[in-house]
Amino acid sequence: MATFKQRVRELTRRSCGRSLNEVVKQLRVYVLGWKAYFRLADTPGVWSDLDQWIRHRVRAIQLKQWARGTTTYRELRQRGASSDVAAQVAAHTRRWWRNSGMLLHRVLNLRWADELGIPRLC
Repeated sequence: MATFKQRVRELTRRSCGRSLNEVVKQLRVYVLGWKAYFRLADTPGVWSDLDQWIRHRVRAIQLKQWARGTTTYRELRQRGASSDVAAQVAAHTRRWWRNSGMLLHRVLNLRWADELGIPRLC
């Protein structure tokens, strides 16, 4: 478990200068291989927690790539966020981890993750 999380941290670093699609492409290969190897494990809670944690990390990368409050606000509004939610997230643009776990998960949800190609573990 610790090895898996460490490798995902390496693949999803926010300071690599890669596009989100490139990050997801590399992450997809690793996660699908890991999932195939441990697919017989009967631990749905662990799978679910890891799945949420991976999406949380990817949302943080997306938020950092938007970089400025005006860009964040515009992108969230285009994705269907209310103006209040978009304004709250845009006001605290540099709080990537906190925002990606609170308000942002309502806008950048499972459908968004599926469109990016992030594999589900559960």
